[in-house]
Amino acid sequence: MADRNEIKRLVREALEKAPGKASPSPGVEHLKVNSIRKDVEKKWDRDESSKRLLTESDLKGLPFKATIRVAEDVQLTPLAKDLVADKQLSLVKKDTRTPGLRVKSIAIGCDHGGFETKEALKSFLTGNGLKVRDFGTDSKDAVDYPDYAHAVARAVSERVAEAGIVIDGAGIGSAMAANKVPGIHAAACYTTALARNSREHNGANVLSLGSGQNSLAELKEIVHAFLSTEISEPRHKKRVAKIDAIERQYRDGR
Repeated sequence: MADRNEIKRLVREALEKAPGKASPSPGVEHLKVNSIRKDVEKKWDRDESSKRLLTESDLKGLPFKATIRVAEDVQLTPLAKDLVADKQLSLVKKDTRTPGLRVKSIAIGCDHGGFETKEALKSFLTGNGLKVRDFGTDSKDAVDYPDYAHAVARAVSERVAEAGIVIDGAGIGSAMAANKVPGIHAAACYTTALARNSREHNGANVLSLGSGQNSLAELKEIVHAFLSTEISEPRHKKRVAKIDAIERQYRDGR
């Protein structure tokens, strides 16, 4: 008679070969575990981040104290606000900006020579989560660059946007025009190093680009360098303050 251990082994083998008792695939089991972990680690009960306006119907069916992921600039209707309060819902804002960017909003403008570049950069900027205000021009028809540089500079000066980008063929004329607006430090930059330096050392708040001076890929890198840098050192701030003092001296007639 086979001993007890041998009997157990034979029974186990028979059960494993029985229909519907195939050994589970390690791969499938791994995927299942990952799926469960993903659900456990999710930080919200519903994702409504694709909508900029939430209504009462968007929040119906949520349990008490549920968490909803919403767009960074979301707005709620009055009834939706009441529902949030009644159910004590938590709204978690989705940060769509590229990590490292120092601004949230951009004013952009160009002349006819910079039109195609402006359109491409607009998509690049919005794709990085920035709010973009376009001050024209809107075609390749000939226009005067000072008009559009002025509009962008004024928007930055009046805090309609945190920073500005102006584009013409060389980037020089638009910088000159923008710098006539009080409070504007416009810099024409053709490399990422210049873009970073203009921000970190000179407190530039308007970037002037030459559409004929760099490739689109280079311009995107310059823009990113500009927007991901800021002035911080006291010695640099002191020097920029002296630039502003010069401006005030002539603006006030002293």
